[in-house]
Amino acid sequence: MSKLEIRGLHVNVEQTEILKGVDLTVSSGETHAIMGPNGSGKSTLAYSIAGHPKYTITAGQVLLDGENVLEMAVDQRARAGLFLAMQYPVEVPGVSVSNFLRTAATAVRGEAPKLRTWVKEVNAAMSVLEMDKSFAERNVNEGFSGGEKKRHEILQMALLQPKIAILDETDSGLDVDALRVVSEGVNRVRETGVGTLLITHYTRILRYIKPDFVHVFFDGRIVESGGAELANELEANGYARYGVNEPADTEAVAAGA
Repeated sequence: MSKLEIRGLHVNVEQTEILKGVDLTVSSGETHAIMGPNGSGKSTLAYSIAGHPKYTITAGQVLLDGENVLEMAVDQRARAGLFLAMQYPVEVPGVSVSNFLRTAATAVRGEAPKLRTWVKEVNAAMSVLEMDKSFAERNVNEGFSGGEKKRHEILQMALLQPKIAILDETDSGLDVDALRVVSEGVNRVRETGVGTLLITHYTRILRYIKPDFVHVFFDGRIVESGGAELANELEANGYARYGVNEPADTEAVAAGA
């Protein structure tokens, strides 16, 4: 049983405080959804845990199985069992998806996967995500559509088998079909016991990935927590009670455009 514990986390970006004391615990097999309006600090939480140098930790701890990951280098955090699916994955020209995945797996597992079993493992994971085998020979994220980038993120998650997965707005830019496929991929990985921190602006992904807990993020902290019913309430009423005139659902956004 693994556990990610965020204790009193304060984070600055260029001398401006963004996170103002975040407390949250995610255990193996649990899915926690972080919801909130734009600019509330949701992505800052994800990248601070992952170790992005832009974010300065001014107070607090992030513990993974009792070890403070804030004292680890970025690659050490990944080896310890943290995984981040980025909202905007970067392109890596000249590096094939196949080579990238095998190098990442070697780093995390401590030894190179045997090639024959590795190919089967990759093909099986790609099949679940409805990805053609030729995808493995393309350069990482180069010329990928939004859906392909997100499929690739979940493919990494499936193959690296982290203890805790942080998914930063995985639903961003996905059409309905891509959202279904990506969500099914996430659900398959969750079934292995991975703890999941799902950061989202909208409720639509929660129709496919059912959270155990929903937390409302506002002004750099968690202001309310509940079960899946809290997401339904946000879908109906948006963030008005937190002083923000912003819907929490894509259809509502479209209607108001």
